[in-house]
Amino acid sequence: MTAHDTRPGSTGGADIPEQVYGGPDDDYTPEQLATLRREDLERLGAKYDGVEVTHVDPGPEPGSPLERRAVRQVGMVLTLAGLLAFAFVVVYVGSGWFLPSWEWAQHPTTWSALYTPLLGLCMGLSLALVGIGLVLFTKKLLPHETAVQDKHDGSHFDRVTIGATLVNTLDRSGLARRKLLIRSFGIMAGGLGLMLIMPLGGLLKNPSRGDPLGTTPWAKGVRLLTAGGVPIRPEDQLPGSMQTVFPQVPNGNTAADAATMLFRLRPEQVAASKPRKGQANFGYGDYVAYSKICTHAGCPVSLYEQQTSRILCPCHQSQFLITEGATPVFGPAVRPLPQLPITVDSEGYFVARSGYIEAVGPTYWNRKRI
Repeated sequence: MTAHDTRPGSTGGADIPEQVYGGPDDDYTPEQLATLRREDLERLGAKYDGVEVTHVDPGPEPGSPLERRAVRQVGMVLTLAGLLAFAFVVVYVGSGWFLPSWEWAQHPTTWSALYTPLLGLCMGLSLALVGIGLVLFTKKLLPHETAVQDKHDGSHFDRVTIGATLVNTLDRSGLARRKLLIRSFGIMAGGLGLMLIMPLGGLLKNPSRGDPLGTTPWAKGVRLLTAGGVPIRPEDQLPGSMQTVFPQVPNGNTAADAATMLFRLRPEQVAASKPRKGQANFGYGDYVAYSKICTHAGCPVSLYEQQTSRILCPCHQSQFLITEGATPVFGPAVRPLPQLPITVDSEGYFVARSGYIEAVGPTYWNRKRI
């Protein structure tokens, strides 16, 4: 008997600060343990730890038809999971290279409509098959054992014997001799790894490159159209009136940042107008055009009081004075509505002289204040 109790389940001195090892470490030196086989270490550890095995199911016999069938099933499921993950990568990376390019539109093409669902389908099925494959592997191929052990403090002896148990469990799983499963796990791991890091590639295709939030479909020479697609002449509006116009470009009337208000001012408004610095020539005669997107929260500015010369946003009650370059005079908005430079073309129709020189809509984190 040693100085401390080393019976199974005891602390064996591990609760004494000065004790280096504790428990069976007093009976077996590290050198002795290093000479034992893993199987012997496992049995020895179970003996000292008081492990009681109540049930053992070794799994299918190695080389039996049952084992071969189970290996094929698990291998097929895991391989399919990996292939679907690779399919996700192909769809994600291949768009615009060797597959049709996709982009959002009001009336998308077949490929654009299928792009996101295909990504979701490939990823979802791949992850589902990974789960199914691991469940099949656990139920059909791994040995099952039910054991009971009292909890106690660890020691060097415990670490060595538990390590041997874990390694032996891996050996009993049969992975080392089931090459098909190893290949299937490899395909699955490779596909999942690529699938999970592919979205980071979106940073390389970052849509913010080129300042998309600072540009709109408006450009030099683009005609102003009514909501019905009709070009506008200066004589088409009465003084004091306003109408919403859109650029004459594909899907121009559905672009979220394209909606613009075209005003025809009354003579007294023209006389009282004080354009903002650098924008004195943005109007044409008694016409001026301003973005319809509120600079506070992006709501549509749709009300106009010609008696007070104020443009009103109905969402949060911001008000902009049209005779002072649509500068905010009430409400939470702090920036004026961007003004669109306009003129007429050779046929007498209104066109834009350029795009907006300011970003339309609410402030965002990297916009430059003008």
